[in-house]
Amino acid sequence: MLGYALRRLALTVPVLFGISVIVFLVISLIPGDPATAILGAFATPDNVERIRRELGLDQPLPLQYVTWLSGVLEGDLGRSYSLNRPVVDEVLDRFGPTLILAGAALFLCSVFGLVAGVVSAVRQYGWADKVITVAVLVGISTPSFFLGIMLILWFSVGLGWFPTGGMYALFGDGSIRELLWHLTLPATALAVVATGVVARLTRANMLEVLRQDYVRTARAKGLREGRVIFRHAFLNALVNIVPIIGIQAGFVLGGAVYIESVFQWPGIGRMLVTAISTRDILLVQGGVLVVAASFVLINLVTDLIQVALDPRLRRG
Repeated sequence: MLGYALRRLALTVPVLFGISVIVFLVISLIPGDPATAILGAFATPDNVERIRRELGLDQPLPLQYVTWLSGVLEGDLGRSYSLNRPVVDEVLDRFGPTLILAGAALFLCSVFGLVAGVVSAVRQYGWADKVITVAVLVGISTPSFFLGIMLILWFSVGLGWFPTGGMYALFGDGSIRELLWHLTLPATALAVVATGVVARLTRANMLEVLRQDYVRTARAKGLREGRVIFRHAFLNALVNIVPIIGIQAGFVLGGAVYIESVFQWPGIGRMLVTAISTRDILLVQGGVLVVAASFVLINLVTDLIQVALDPRLRRG
């Protein structure tokens, strides 16, 4: 297992390198001049040229990339000119709230998606299957940002049960209870689509496993139906479900960008929106790089969990 983990870890190195190239090139191709955006009303030709030299924007693009990458390898993502603080400090401060939001959404979509998928498969063509199928289709078809706005209108503005946004109340005590109170609506909005995907694919995998000979043999031996469903069907289907959950982890992490904007959540997504509007290139590059690297790490962990569930995959 350790050897497999080390091989998979080694394979992430060229992936991360490719991500760094793509992130740098895409951000560099965004229209507009950062020097002009920094100076604003003071953007005279001389001042613009001076700022471009200070930021290294007058250098060829390959040299700019090498300079930026060497800093990244040393843990230096540059300095945000709009916030006047190191990019790595700002990204780390914002990454915590994003992880909380994405982690809560992933927990919700995993639990409810797995339960709904198993129930739908076990009660195939029954009323529970039909209700879950309709709910899943509606959930998958509803954009997360639209659902977030509707949740605010219904449960915050209309009923007053939950706050409209933020991570804590302005004059709150900063407790876990207060955090969960603010987290409920954005995590729900972010989890709905992923829940539908997990439920649909869990149902499909469960139906395939339930038709296998070893499941029929377990039933023929007189084992309880609950044990057959959980131990013989669900645990075997879980090998193919884990990668699905891993993909949804990347989805909720990326989807946090617009959900954080809707709910004014102080995470990386909201930071990126602000940084793009101010043309803070180094801050955008640092934020996108951290999110992309996190997605690669999630895929690595997902592969290791899948191999732990089915050791036969190591030979592949």
